[in-house]
Amino acid sequence: MTEDSSRLEICRVGAALYARGYVHASAGNISVRLPDGGFLITPTDACLGDLKPEALALVGADGIQISGQKASKTLQLHRRIYSAEPSAGCVIHTHATHLVSLSIQGVWREADIVPPLTPYFVMKVGHVPQIPYGVPGATEVASQVATAITTAQSAACPIRAVMLERLGPVVWHASPAQASAVLEELEETAKLWLQSGRNATPLSEAAIQALRDTFGATW
Repeated sequence: MTEDSSRLEICRVGAALYARGYVHASAGNISVRLPDGGFLITPTDACLGDLKPEALALVGADGIQISGQKASKTLQLHRRIYSAEPSAGCVIHTHATHLVSLSIQGVWREADIVPPLTPYFVMKVGHVPQIPYGVPGATEVASQVATAITTAQSAACPIRAVMLERLGPVVWHASPAQASAVLEELEETAKLWLQSGRNATPLSEAAIQALRDTFGATW
Protein backbone atom coordinates (compact mmCIF):
# COMPACT_ATOMS: atom_id res chain seq x y z
CA MET A 1 0.00 0.00 0.00
CA THR A 2 1.08 3.58 -0.56
CA GLU A 3 1.48 5.96 2.36
CA ASP A 4 -1.81 7.69 1.53
CA SER A 5 -3.77 4.43 1.26
CA SER A 6 -2.15 3.17 4.48
CA ARG A 7 -3.30 6.30 6.32
CA LEU A 8 -6.86 5.73 5.15
CA GLU A 9 -6.78 2.03 6.01
CA ILE A 10 -5.53 2.67 9.54
CA CYS A 11 -8.40 5.10 10.09
CA ARG A 12 -10.93 2.65 8.62
CA VAL A 13 -9.78 -0.25 10.78
CA GLY A 14 -9.60 1.93 13.88
CA ALA A 15 -13.17 3.14 13.37
CA ALA A 16 -14.43 -0.40 12.73
CA LEU A 17 -12.78 -1.80 15.87
CA TYR A 18 -14.14 1.08 17.94
CA ALA A 19 -17.67 0.70 16.57
CA ARG A 20 -17.72 -3.00 17.47
CA GLY A 21 -16.38 -2.47 20.98
CA TYR A 22 -12.94 -4.00 20.50
CA VAL A 23 -11.33 -0.74 21.66
CA HIS A 24 -12.55 2.03 23.94
CA ALA A 25 -11.71 5.60 24.93
CA SER A 26 -8.10 6.36 23.91
CA ALA A 27 -6.81 2.82 24.45
CA GLY A 28 -4.99 0.97 21.70
CA ASN A 29 -2.77 1.75 18.72
CA ILE A 30 -2.24 0.68 15.12
CA SER A 31 0.79 0.87 12.85
CA VAL A 32 1.51 -0.04 9.23
CA ARG A 33 4.93 -0.69 7.75
CA LEU A 34 5.76 1.33 4.64
CA PRO A 35 7.80 0.14 1.62
CA ASP A 36 10.81 2.25 2.62
CA GLY A 37 11.10 0.54 6.00
CA GLY A 38 9.49 3.32 7.98
CA PHE A 39 5.94 3.15 9.27
CA LEU A 40 2.83 5.04 10.25
CA ILE A 41 1.51 4.77 13.80
CA THR A 42 -1.43 6.27 15.63
CA PRO A 43 -0.72 9.22 17.95
CA THR A 44 -0.39 8.78 21.70
CA ASP A 45 -3.74 8.90 23.55
CA ALA A 46 -5.68 9.02 20.26
CA CYS A 47 -9.18 7.54 20.04
CA LEU A 48 -9.10 4.85 17.36
CA GLY A 49 -12.71 5.64 16.54
CA ASP A 50 -11.87 9.18 15.48
CA LEU A 51 -8.52 9.06 13.72
CA LYS A 52 -7.49 11.66 11.14
CA PRO A 53 -5.19 10.51 8.29
CA GLU A 54 -3.01 13.62 8.48
CA ALA A 55 -2.52 13.28 12.25
CA LEU A 56 -0.89 9.83 12.07
CA ALA A 57 2.77 9.83 13.05
CA LEU A 58 5.22 9.10 10.24
CA VAL A 59 8.33 7.38 11.61
CA GLY A 60 11.48 6.62 9.65
CA ALA A 61 13.25 3.27 9.53
CA ASP A 62 15.63 4.65 12.16
CA GLY A 63 12.76 5.14 14.61
CA ILE A 64 12.85 8.94 14.43
CA GLN A 65 9.50 10.65 13.93
CA ILE A 66 9.26 12.72 10.76
CA SER A 67 5.80 14.26 10.94
CA GLY A 68 2.33 14.07 12.47
CA GLN A 69 1.23 14.16 16.07
CA LYS A 70 3.38 12.56 18.78
CA ALA A 71 3.67 8.82 18.16
CA SER A 72 2.12 6.25 20.49
CA LYS A 73 4.09 5.39 23.63
CA THR A 74 4.28 1.82 22.26
CA LEU A 75 6.48 2.92 19.37
CA GLN A 76 9.39 0.70 20.42
CA LEU A 77 7.10 -2.33 20.74
CA HIS A 78 5.92 -1.91 17.15
CA ARG A 79 9.49 -1.43 15.91
CA ARG A 80 10.71 -4.60 17.65
CA ILE A 81 7.86 -6.65 16.17
CA TYR A 82 8.62 -5.44 12.64
CA SER A 83 12.30 -6.20 13.16
CA ALA A 84 11.62 -9.71 14.48
CA GLU A 85 8.90 -10.62 11.96
CA PRO A 86 9.71 -9.48 8.39
CA SER A 87 6.27 -10.59 7.09
CA ALA A 88 4.40 -8.26 9.45
CA GLY A 89 2.83 -5.34 7.62
CA CYS A 90 0.53 -4.15 10.39
CA VAL A 91 0.55 -4.27 14.20
CA ILE A 92 -2.55 -3.69 16.33
CA HIS A 93 -2.65 -3.34 20.11
CA THR A 94 -5.91 -2.98 22.03
CA HIS A 95 -7.21 -3.35 25.58
CA ALA A 96 -9.91 -5.82 24.48
CA THR A 97 -12.21 -6.45 27.45
CA HIS A 98 -12.45 -10.25 27.54
CA LEU A 99 -8.73 -10.73 26.98
CA VAL A 100 -7.76 -8.29 29.72
CA SER A 101 -10.32 -9.93 32.02
CA LEU A 102 -8.81 -13.32 31.25
CA SER A 103 -5.29 -12.13 32.06
CA ILE A 104 -6.55 -10.89 35.44
CA GLN A 105 -8.47 -14.06 36.27
CA GLY A 106 -5.75 -16.37 35.01
CA VAL A 107 -4.91 -17.61 31.52
CA TRP A 108 -5.11 -21.24 30.41
CA ARG A 109 -1.31 -21.46 30.47
CA GLU A 110 1.51 -19.00 29.91
CA ALA A 111 2.36 -20.37 26.46
CA ASP A 112 -1.30 -20.42 25.35
CA ILE A 113 -3.63 -17.94 26.99
CA VAL A 114 -6.70 -19.80 25.72
CA PRO A 115 -7.08 -23.43 24.62
CA PRO A 116 -7.73 -24.43 20.98
CA LEU A 117 -11.53 -24.30 21.21
CA THR A 118 -12.49 -23.79 17.56
CA PRO A 119 -10.95 -24.68 14.20
CA TYR A 120 -10.80 -21.04 13.12
CA PHE A 121 -8.89 -20.07 16.24
CA VAL A 122 -6.32 -22.78 15.45
CA MET A 123 -6.07 -21.77 11.79
CA LYS A 124 -6.31 -17.98 12.02
CA VAL A 125 -4.66 -17.21 15.36
CA GLY A 126 -2.61 -20.09 16.74
CA HIS A 127 -0.51 -20.05 19.90
CA VAL A 128 -0.67 -16.85 21.96
CA PRO A 129 1.80 -16.59 24.86
CA GLN A 130 1.37 -14.17 27.73
CA ILE A 131 4.03 -11.52 28.38
CA PRO A 132 4.41 -10.61 32.09
CA TYR A 133 3.13 -7.20 33.15
CA GLY A 134 5.27 -4.16 32.53
CA VAL A 135 4.65 -0.42 32.46
CA PRO A 136 2.96 0.60 29.17
CA GLY A 137 5.63 1.35 26.59
CA ALA A 138 8.42 -0.31 28.61
CA THR A 139 11.43 -1.34 26.51
CA GLU A 140 11.76 -4.62 28.43
CA VAL A 141 8.27 -5.61 27.35
CA ALA A 142 9.16 -4.91 23.71
CA SER A 143 12.25 -7.09 24.14
CA GLN A 144 10.20 -9.94 25.62
CA VAL A 145 7.76 -9.80 22.70
CA ALA A 146 10.62 -9.91 20.18
CA THR A 147 12.08 -12.90 22.01
CA ALA A 148 8.73 -14.70 21.96
CA ILE A 149 8.55 -14.18 18.19
CA THR A 150 12.04 -15.49 17.48
CA THR A 151 11.58 -18.43 19.85
CA ALA A 152 8.40 -19.45 18.03
CA GLN A 153 10.15 -19.10 14.67
CA SER A 154 12.95 -21.37 15.86
CA ALA A 155 10.36 -23.98 16.79
CA ALA A 156 8.85 -23.75 13.27
CA CYS A 157 5.58 -22.58 14.84
CA PRO A 158 5.39 -18.82 14.20
CA ILE A 159 3.00 -16.69 16.26
CA ARG A 160 0.72 -13.84 15.21
CA ALA A 161 -0.11 -12.47 18.66
CA VAL A 162 0.93 -12.09 22.27
CA MET A 163 -1.02 -11.03 25.33
CA LEU A 164 0.41 -8.26 27.50
CA GLU A 165 -0.70 -9.12 31.02
CA ARG A 166 -3.33 -6.66 32.31
CA LEU A 167 -2.93 -4.49 29.19
CA GLY A 168 -4.25 -6.38 26.20
CA PRO A 169 -3.41 -8.24 23.02
CA VAL A 170 -0.86 -7.29 20.38
CA VAL A 171 -1.43 -8.87 16.97
CA TRP A 172 0.31 -8.57 13.62
CA HIS A 173 -0.22 -9.73 10.05
CA ALA A 174 0.48 -8.72 6.48
CA SER A 175 -2.26 -6.08 6.30
CA PRO A 176 -4.55 -4.09 8.62
CA ALA A 177 -7.56 -6.16 7.56
CA GLN A 178 -5.78 -9.44 8.33
CA ALA A 179 -4.41 -8.20 11.65
CA SER A 180 -7.87 -6.97 12.61
CA ALA A 181 -9.32 -10.41 11.83
CA VAL A 182 -6.74 -12.06 14.11
CA LEU A 183 -7.63 -9.65 16.91
CA GLU A 184 -11.35 -10.30 16.59
CA GLU A 185 -10.94 -14.08 16.49
CA LEU A 186 -8.70 -13.95 19.56
CA GLU A 187 -11.07 -11.73 21.57
CA GLU A 188 -14.11 -13.86 20.67
CA THR A 189 -12.27 -17.03 21.70
CA ALA A 190 -11.42 -15.47 25.07
CA LYS A 191 -15.11 -14.58 25.42
CA LEU A 192 -16.13 -18.19 24.71
CA TRP A 193 -13.57 -19.48 27.18
CA LEU A 194 -14.79 -17.17 29.95
CA GLN A 195 -18.46 -17.91 29.21
CA SER A 196 -17.73 -21.62 29.64
CA GLY A 197 -16.39 -20.92 33.12
CA ARG A 198 -12.98 -21.81 31.66
CA ASN A 199 -14.13 -25.42 31.46
CA ALA A 200 -14.79 -25.95 27.74
CA THR A 201 -13.07 -28.99 26.23
CA PRO A 202 -10.31 -28.11 23.74
CA LEU A 203 -10.17 -29.68 20.30
CA SER A 204 -8.54 -33.09 20.36
CA GLU A 205 -5.03 -33.61 19.03
CA ALA A 206 -6.53 -35.65 16.18
CA ALA A 207 -8.81 -32.74 15.24
CA ILE A 208 -5.88 -30.32 15.32
CA GLN A 209 -3.76 -32.66 13.21
CA ALA A 210 -6.54 -32.73 10.61
CA LEU A 211 -6.39 -28.91 10.48
CA ARG A 212 -2.64 -29.12 9.96
CA ASP A 213 -3.04 -31.67 7.17
CA THR A 214 -5.95 -29.97 5.45
CA PHE A 215 -5.26 -26.26 5.91
CA GLY A 216 -1.62 -26.04 6.91
CA ALA A 217 -2.40 -24.85 10.44
CA THR A 218 0.81 -24.28 12.41
CA TRP A 219 -0.53 -25.20 15.87
